[in-house]
Amino acid sequence: MSVAESNVPGTDTDSIKASIRQIVDRQREAFLAEGPPSVKRRQDWIDRSIGLLVDYKDEIAEAISADFGHRSPEATMLTDVAGTIGPLKDAKKNVASWMKSEKRKTLFPLGLFGAKARVDYQPLGVVGVISPWNFPVNLTFAPLGGIFAAGNRAIIKPSEFTPATSELMARMFAEVYDETEVAVVTGGPAVGEAFTTQPFDHLIFTGATSVARHVMRAAAENLVPLTLELGGKSPVIVSESADMEDTAAKIMNGKTLNAGQICLAPDYVMIPENKVSSFVEEAKKSVATMYPTIKDNSDYTSIVNQRHYDRLNSYIDDARAKGAEIVEINPANEDFSQQPHRKIPPTLVLNPTEDMKIMQEEIFGPLLPVKTYSKVQDTVDYVNQHERPLGLYYFGSDSAEENHVVTNTTSGGVTVNDVIMHITQEDLPFGGVGPAGMGAYHGHDGFKNFSHAKAVYTQAKAKFVAELFRPPFGTSTAKRIKGQIKR
Repeated sequence: MSVAESNVPGTDTDSIKASIRQIVDRQREAFLAEGPPSVKRRQDWIDRSIGLLVDYKDEIAEAISADFGHRSPEATMLTDVAGTIGPLKDAKKNVASWMKSEKRKTLFPLGLFGAKARVDYQPLGVVGVISPWNFPVNLTFAPLGGIFAAGNRAIIKPSEFTPATSELMARMFAEVYDETEVAVVTGGPAVGEAFTTQPFDHLIFTGATSVARHVMRAAAENLVPLTLELGGKSPVIVSESADMEDTAAKIMNGKTLNAGQICLAPDYVMIPENKVSSFVEEAKKSVATMYPTIKDNSDYTSIVNQRHYDRLNSYIDDARAKGAEIVEINPANEDFSQQPHRKIPPTLVLNPTEDMKIMQEEIFGPLLPVKTYSKVQDTVDYVNQHERPLGLYYFGSDSAEENHVVTNTTSGGVTVNDVIMHITQEDLPFGGVGPAGMGAYHGHDGFKNFSHAKAVYTQAKAKFVAELFRPPFGTSTAKRIKGQIKR
């Protein structure tokens, strides 16, 4: 369903809210009428999404490339198609075991007399999904693994920055789901604002921290619980013990994937003072191997729109004006001043200072500041003095140093001797901390995130057990209480 501003009667905010509210109400009515869905029902919902990704894979690649200006079909197949089918299959495989009640311990000595305790995982009901533009299909479909496994229905608001992909997804979902199961609402900022005000049973937002503050404020009006998957400046700490060739190749692969337009992309690197020249040379080699040319290379992704293209170039100009050394990695020495698709070559920014915009904002592009340090503790202190990042990356073979860095910093997640890869592990929770987000999903953690953990206690049958807690209180009661109040 499209609820774009242009096709809502009156085009006013109240009309848009009312149109979306109708969908929420229909889904909630269907949820309450049907009750908790069976394992087969949940698996069927998941299967339908898998089928859509398989059947529409080519159209997905075409739509995303059209929205970006250019993105290679292979990159889309890797990240938005194959990278989404895996999590959905994992949820389908495990949902039956996830749904089982968890037995818990009872207060001693109640269990000796037959008292029981358990946790049941109940569906929440209707979950709102606000997905971003950088991986528009993956970050719409992947959360559905946990949402469906938990027995919920979903209403999706995809990004207006990828209109072709958003309209394609609306058509795809409508083909195999009833609107009471899954609905898609498309439109611009007014629709997005109206979406956040709805009384969902849960809302997951993936996007910028600045926007998340507005989402959280709107959700608070209805006390809607949130999962916020945001971003921030994810640091890379390179140890003296690191293999620089391998390290640089992995960092630059992570920085150029989707042209760095990834919430988990390495945002800046901290390298020992004596290793900078080595890193620069190895970074150049790795980029030349992956992208001998860039401007017309079908493997290299465009910046999604002119606004972001201009923003990234302004970071380079600002850093250069404030004294940074700019190293553009351009293997074929191509001219990027005239081009059709807003491509920016991988660019290292050496000796950045804190007053530079590139060190103050999440980059979300193929630019990489390179800082130096003399002691590894300096890197820990620097990370801890800034907002907690979504990801942190450590390269090195010194296990004691690795443990010190990981233990003494706080981030949403960590990958050791690579970047980004912890998000690909379905058995690990994925989520942020502080300004990088709240809540986590993927795998079993996603199922729990989109469920209500309901405590169920069954009292022992013996009458005297319940009577232990009733007046009249006498000497025996005083003895029992005295026995509990002690160190």
